[in-house]
Amino acid sequence: MTTHTPKIGLAQLSLLRTEPPRLVRIAAAAGFDFVGARVRQVTAAERAYDLAPGSPMFRETMLAVEETGVGIRDIEFLLLDGSDQRSAWLQMMEAGKALRAATLTVAASLTDHGQLAGILAQMVNDGADFGIVPTLEVISYQSVNSLPLAAELARDSGCRIVADTLHLSRVGTTDAELQTYGGLVPLLQLCDGPVDAPADRDGLVLESRSERQVPGEGGFRLAEMIAALPEGTPVSVETPSDSALARLGEQAWANRLKQAADSVIASAGRLRASARAFPEPPPLSGCSEHPELHTHGTNGITDEHHS
Repeated sequence: MTTHTPKIGLAQLSLLRTEPPRLVRIAAAAGFDFVGARVRQVTAAERAYDLAPGSPMFRETMLAVEETGVGIRDIEFLLLDGSDQRSAWLQMMEAGKALRAATLTVAASLTDHGQLAGILAQMVNDGADFGIVPTLEVISYQSVNSLPLAAELARDSGCRIVADTLHLSRVGTTDAELQTYGGLVPLLQLCDGPVDAPADRDGLVLESRSERQVPGEGGFRLAEMIAALPEGTPVSVETPSDSALARLGEQAWANRLKQAADSVIASAGRLRASARAFPEPPPLSGCSEHPELHTHGTNGITDEHHS
């Protein structure tokens, strides 16, 4: 039986202070297939990277892409708060198209989910002109903090979902949920962490942004989570660790993350092979609980953007 090994990428957050052209080259040296690009800063403390089409950094980044073969799959990040942010996402989509990206990652602080669905639908409509699909990230300390809720919003708006193993673990996501909604997930962000969550929101934010663990070195069920998603779902290693980066340096940190991701993905492959060899009995009901959420192939997102 044919198996599909997923493409593996390096998220910008893993090397947040590394300029995108250098990120591409570091990723290539470590053996990654793609990177994510942060075309809009998330906090005022971050350095902004000008990846507008035609800018010097854009040209340097695309030169690195051409010379290494490492593509840019996803761009980020916009926190939807209910204000008029259309000009911001249009600029991001313009950059994403020029970078040959496929998705734009967003999250939401907006608690009116009806309004949020409308905003996401507008983004989906706008993104069609750029070949960019908005992807909504489940984040444990934001408004959309469960996979079923994200799936409902995806159904209502036409967007897709970014699954992050940290946040999915922190909100208690089950393998059954991943299997049910996996067709809506074009990208899995990979990291590890302790089983016990931080005690408060500040702790969750700190963990998310700067204190994640190397895949396979924590307590998350990473292989099981990967195996629950459609085979071949791309994986982006999003593992920021200020302490490890300071100790190892950029290239050694990227190398370690790639080796760790390879090991976890291999474990997921063994789980899939075992499941094929010893399948569970079919459920009594012959239909899915949520058939309207199932999609086929690669979630409507192809690799043509990443050549």
